[in-house]
Amino acid sequence: MTREEKRQQVICSCIEQQEHIATIAKQEMDSAQQQSNDYGANVDRYDSYRTKMMRSRDMYARQYSNALAGIRCLQDLQKLPPFDTVEHGACVVTDRQKFFLSIGAGKFSVGNEVWFAISAQTPIYMAVKGHMVGDTFVINGQSQTIKEIF
Repeated sequence: MTREEKRQQVICSCIEQQEHIATIAKQEMDSAQQQSNDYGANVDRYDSYRTKMMRSRDMYARQYSNALAGIRCLQDLQKLPPFDTVEHGACVVTDRQKFFLSIGAGKFSVGNEVWFAISAQTPIYMAVKGHMVGDTFVINGQSQTIKEIF
C-alpha cells in the first residue's frame, strides 16, 4: 500500500467516525424537538420540562454542527498530498502510537489499528510539529521516535 493510500484510508476512517457522530446527534436533536412538540402548548412561562428538552436539543445541535465542521475539515485534508514533515493533516506513526494531526476526534480504528485524531491545540501536536522521520520527541516524560509520516 502506498503512502497516499494509507493516508486516504486513515482520513476515510476518521470521516466515517464523524459521520456516525453527526447521525446520532441529529437523531437525538430531532427526538428532543419532537418530545417538546408532543408535550403540548406551554402551560406556564417556567415550564421546566420544555426548557430541559430545548436545552437538550440545543446541545445536540451544537454536537451536530461540530461533527459537520469536522467532516468539512477532513474532506479538505483529503485533497492534500502525503507529508514529509509533521504538520497539520499528516499521519504520524511512532514507536508507541499512531496520530492523525487534524481535528480533535480522539480514538478511532483503521482496520485493526488504533489511531488518535488530535487537533493543533494539543501538547502532543506542539511537541511533534516540524519533526521528520527518525526524530525523537518527549511528551509526558516518555520519548517517542517517529517511524513514518504520510
